This record gives sequence, C-alpha cells and structure tokens, in this order.
Amino acid sequence: MAITPAEQELVDLEHQYWQAIKEKDLTTLLRLTDDPCIVTGAQGPGTVGRKAYEGMLTGAKWSVLSFALSDVQVRLASKDVAIIAYRVHEELDVAGEHVTMDAADASTWIRRDGQWVCSLHTESLIGDPYGRDRTPRSAN
Repeated sequence: MAITPAEQELVDLEHQYWQAIKEKDLTTLLRLTDDPCIVTGAQGPGTVGRKAYEGMLTGAKWSVLSFALSDVQVRLASKDVAIIAYRVHEELDVAGEHVTMDAADASTWIRRDGQWVCSLHTESLIGDPYGRDRTPRSAN
C-alpha cells in the first residue's frame, strides 16, 4: 500500500526524533516533544517534562550509535492526531558496553498550533510475548 504525503510526514518526524536522540540535539528533541510526554518501556510508565528530557540527554550514560526503522505503520486518527508503529533495530553504547536491541515502538503525535509533537512513546523489546526468553527457566 502506498504511503500518503501526510503519513510520510509522520515517518519523517519519527526519524528526526531518533536522529535528535542519536545526536543529543536537545533543541530538536524539545521542539518535537509534547510537554509533558507519556513514555513507557521496560522500566514502566512515566510522564516526562522538558527538564527531565534535558537531564536525560545531558547526563546520559548511553548513546545511540545507529538505528533502523522497519515495518512502519501509520494511522491518521484525525487531522491533528496520528499514530505510528514500527520495529526498530538499535545499536547502543551503554556505560561503555556495546548493546544491540530490537524493539517494537509506537508514538502518538498531536498537532498543536500547527506543529506536530510526540505526546506518547512506547517501546517493547522484541521476544517471547511471555518473557520466557528473558527469565531463567525453572528446574524440573
């Protein structure tokens, strides 16, 4: 199925967001982020404001070395609300350790005063849906 120009705009924004994180470009990150933004992932849910994003980027003990999005799906829920979901392959440096990660991510973008901002972002590690690949097997 062909992607519409409106959908492509959201894909481009998601790429800009990832690139801003990779480059630790706080100005772009804050321009693209709702205040506050709801996030959820392996550490659980949270609400993150601008000051917290600034602290996360400036004091980060991790860096995104590279990222690749695939299987991208976009849904325009209304003219001012869009949802994007995709797989992401990440190469990271976490406190000096090289980490490779595959995840399924989703973002909800809301247009405020003519500007799209990410209002919700989720990340789920790819693997067994019951977590069996991340927990020790019990002895029989």
